[in-house]
Amino acid sequence: MSKTVSFLQMKDGTRDDYLLLDQSERNFATGLPGRVMEALAKLDHSLEGYKVSRLEHSLQSATRAEADGADEEMIVAALIHDIGDELAPYNHAEIAAGMIRPYVRAEVTWVVEQHGIFQMYYYAHHLGGDRNARDRFRDHHWYASCERFCERWDQASFDPDYASKPLSYWEPLVRDIFGRQAHDPRYVKSAA
Repeated sequence: MSKTVSFLQMKDGTRDDYLLLDQSERNFATGLPGRVMEALAKLDHSLEGYKVSRLEHSLQSATRAEADGADEEMIVAALIHDIGDELAPYNHAEIAAGMIRPYVRAEVTWVVEQHGIFQMYYYAHHLGGDRNARDRFRDHHWYASCERFCERWDQASFDPDYASKPLSYWEPLVRDIFGRQAHDPRYVKSAA
């Protein structure tokens, strides 16, 4: 049986309790890359209606990003950008951004977080929405980066005949990015 804290309410915790929990959290965090891979695999049986699964869409997005010369952080962003679809269909971008934020530069997080609004450019007008909702970010220094992400990788990745790389190909990169020390200033740089 594993050791547990002494308290029933957090306010009653001791230093030893919180040291135990801190170590437990650090140990648990080492498994994050594997859990990300599992979550991506589940996208193969997710939202229906497209010609490809959400997993295949993610694989195509990452494959296109790599072929386009994107850096590793942006490639992983393209791979996981829709990972929140399973549990948060109406704010999936925020979920994905929250997951990747501790491990990458601020630009990558911003692009993932805003991609849902930028994607509306391609379909919102068909549903009575504002396809130009992204224009509120027109002066943002990462606007062009998000626009490119959506135009070249995201909206273009629904082709059942596209030769995407398999999930196993991306595993080393996922393990590298999500295996980083969270909030490491070598990778996580604040907004310019």
